Amino acid sequence: MASSTYSFDIVSDFDRQELVNALDQTRRDVSSRYDLKDTKTTLDLGDEAITIETASEMTLDAVKDVLQQKAAKRDLSLKIFEYGSIESASGNRIRTEVKLKKGLSQELAKQISKLIRDNLKKVQASIQGDSVRISAKSKDDLQEAIQLVKQEDWPVALQFTNYR
Repeated sequence: MASSTYSFDIVSDFDRQELVNALDQTRRDVSSRYDLKDTKTTLDLGDEAITIETASEMTLDAVKDVLQQKAAKRDLSLKIFEYGSIESASGNRIRTEVKLKKGLSQELAKQISKLIRDNLKKVQASIQGDSVRISAKSKDDLQEAIQLVKQEDWPVALQFTNYR
């Protein structure tokens, strides 16, 4: 690759430490809020999902609201959360799994590449696993590509990394 070429990657990721912090804050809020403190709500963070167990659908909605507020305050996109269906848990309780979305699907990577190809002639897009590498001879063209991608409403959170 010639040294006169600039590039960046479009990825879908999130700061796990910020998520951990948001969950800690959510737990604290839930345990101190009068309408939630007796619900014995638990939020467990796994590798790819958060499991929420609580007393009822009403408290689940309240817990989701708190989680989303805390996540948003920490610059986490709410698009990383994919809420699963509600299941019954023991003792008349309910449980739901919130999948954490990370990485671009092949389908999405293709859509992003096509958007770039169709609109910007001086910019190349290549799919690399679960990210898209964008390259061009000018930094201005890269800026244009970022603006173009940002204008669309994607189903996942996108970040622009490895800018060089």
